[in-house]
Amino acid sequence: MSVFALTGNVMFFSLTSSSKILHAIFLVIALAIMVILTLVYALHAVLLIWNGIIVWRRESHSLANLLTLIIGVFLLIYPLLSFLFFRKIIPKPYNLMIEHFTEMGAFYMISIFLIFSLSVWICNLYRPKPDKDFIIILGAGLLNGNEVSPLLASRIDRAIDFYQTQINSGQKHPLIICSGGQGGDEKIPEGVAMRNYVLQKNINPDDVVAEDKSVNTIQNFLFSKKIVDRYKLNPNNGIFVSNNYHIYRATDYAKSAGMKISGIGSKTSGFFLPNAIIREFIAILMKHKVANLLVILLFIVISIAEKL
Repeated sequence: MSVFALTGNVMFFSLTSSSKILHAIFLVIALAIMVILTLVYALHAVLLIWNGIIVWRRESHSLANLLTLIIGVFLLIYPLLSFLFFRKIIPKPYNLMIEHFTEMGAFYMISIFLIFSLSVWICNLYRPKPDKDFIIILGAGLLNGNEVSPLLASRIDRAIDFYQTQINSGQKHPLIICSGGQGGDEKIPEGVAMRNYVLQKNINPDDVVAEDKSVNTIQNFLFSKKIVDRYKLNPNNGIFVSNNYHIYRATDYAKSAGMKISGIGSKTSGFFLPNAIIREFIAILMKHKVANLLVILLFIVISIAEKL
């Protein structure tokens, strides 16, 4: 929106300038920027729709897996809806109030989404030293009620790689905590299935323990900390493993549970990553819903005050 506003000012300056050369230069630049931004906007809409279709075909048919498709369709039809809504349906001056509120809201959401995405990327740059007391693997859903899914397997394999690296460097054996309870559609707890998977990789059974009571991420850490305390390990000298998109939010949960630890991320299938990032972003918004509601109320007040 800032670039669009800057482009509009450049176009206005070019039209009011007495210099024909400046007029031509600024006009060409402004038009080029407008064309590029329009193409980028349309490309995002098309890619999101395409991604949504792929996720729908490969994953379960749930509302959560429709996020990219819904957003892509909305972006595609938004210009038409905006024109009809703000120019034809809503009378003045209410249309201008709502339009101004929409612009500020869009700028706010895009800004914090970019900040969130950058934070997720920065968290995945963490490279822990191979001197940890424990490794917590966060659980995920099982296939057929008792089988480790490819997504969960990627987390476990990432943890095993770090475990082997630490041992090969001559350091102590870290305790692997497989954390996950039993869902309503699962035959065994996720932690048990995960531990069985780890043991199939010829890991010392004494180095692997299952936490089988947790039902969400915060409980993963709370119940895992009890195991850490039982083994008399340093709660601040460990790591956790999850998928790369989940590291940012999970780090906050670990600190809330009393463990100042960071995580390492396993790779996520490229087709699923956009949807997963958006879901994580929504979860962050809901966690800070009071602050976001206050910002929205502020935008409403500003929009009304400017048009009175």
